[in-house]
Amino acid sequence: MGTTRREVLARSGVLGAGIAFSGAVSELFAGTAAAQGTGGSAGYGPLIPDPKGILDLPRGFRYKILSREGEPLRSGEGKVPGHADGMHAFRSGGHGHGHDRGHRDDSVWLVRNHENRMDAKAPVPTVPGLTYDPAAKGGCTVLEVDRRARVLQERVGIAGTSTNCAGGPSPWDTWLTCEETEFKAGEAGHTKDHGFIFEVGFDKRRPTSVEPLTAMGRFQHEAVAFDPRTGAVYETEDAFERPFGLFYRFLPKKPKGGYGSLHAGGTLQAMRVPGVPDLSVVQETGKSFDGIEWIEVPDPLAKETPIRFQDFGKGGITHAQKLEGCYWGGSCVYFVSSFAKSADGSQADHYGQIWRYDPKRNRLTLVIVFGPDTDLQLPGEEPDNICLAPSGGLMVCEDGEGAQHVYGLTRGGEVYALARNRQNVGTPEEPAWGEFAGVTFSPDGATMYVNVYDPGTTFAITGPWH
Repeated sequence: MGTTRREVLARSGVLGAGIAFSGAVSELFAGTAAAQGTGGSAGYGPLIPDPKGILDLPRGFRYKILSREGEPLRSGEGKVPGHADGMHAFRSGGHGHGHDRGHRDDSVWLVRNHENRMDAKAPVPTVPGLTYDPAAKGGCTVLEVDRRARVLQERVGIAGTSTNCAGGPSPWDTWLTCEETEFKAGEAGHTKDHGFIFEVGFDKRRPTSVEPLTAMGRFQHEAVAFDPRTGAVYETEDAFERPFGLFYRFLPKKPKGGYGSLHAGGTLQAMRVPGVPDLSVVQETGKSFDGIEWIEVPDPLAKETPIRFQDFGKGGITHAQKLEGCYWGGSCVYFVSSFAKSADGSQADHYGQIWRYDPKRNRLTLVIVFGPDTDLQLPGEEPDNICLAPSGGLMVCEDGEGAQHVYGLTRGGEVYALARNRQNVGTPEEPAWGEFAGVTFSPDGATMYVNVYDPGTTFAITGPWH
């Protein structure tokens, strides 16, 4: 189907924002738990201006700020770091950390990334036993939140990592935090190599390991998703310069081995789509490619050459610009390319793609293409973090310019605005980095948690969800 931006505006009641896209949106939910939800209504009405100038929501919805950059961490370990990015909500399960107090069995654990580089003004505090590289300023923080959105705990999950952008949850309830960098020891002030994945836990059964999962590769990581049947892990790479990133598959030596098993190693492969060196050239939604090839990465540690530059033999390898969000749904893995620009070196332009890979059929399909829309002469919204909503839809974090939104996408292909950031609206000339990130739902589906990147802020949003 095709939808213009103007039609989206008329339908959602949002002035000055919207999504233009094409594709069979219902495919995103095939075989998922979300497909069993209602998801029949398109949105919750127009966004109501927030008198506090922080977050606009539909009528009946409320937000609460759980944590904000610069405030003291409740653990006393320092201040809340900045650049809040990828995040996931885990059910408590009644297993608290050794020094936890006020713990409740019905609480939720939020593990939150901080995409801090070496120039970050609000670094993750270094903590003994939880710090990889004392010179690096990124990492994760962990919040325990009860059903009333009261923060019971807030502490450092891992420190001394760099540019922790996204990641993904494991089947055994740990968070894999990904470094979106590939600096080596001695470069830009780092004392250790970076560009790895780390496994972050939140209780005594699953403690954080500060040893990187080196077999999963050293590159500019973005997100990961697990195949629950085979244990394979899919990884996206958001490389900033040509040749752009790759889509990877990691085959663990101990598939479905549980906590700590990823440290046993495995095989890292990169995806080759025969005859397609750059995914940006594919513009037709529903276009499928069979016979996908998975080529073993010659040097996963990239000791001499970044992986995307390495020799993958005859036929080369398939690249894509801005590979970001990644999730498993039903029997397939979905991943996002936020945009592609020929001016940057891509072979074609687009304003966002969502791809589906079906391991059983070994088939890759372009499911959604976002923008551009000529009606308002504006660029597309550059979708970034995505998650399935318990009500039967998809939530998309906007990562573009100007006003930033969290959009909902129904199975019927209808788009609506769920939230708008009002606290730091920028312009193309002076971006404010007010993007949303880390959207996730509580296990009971009653609360949506989401971050604003800068100033690093975590919100809990409740309301009359469908």
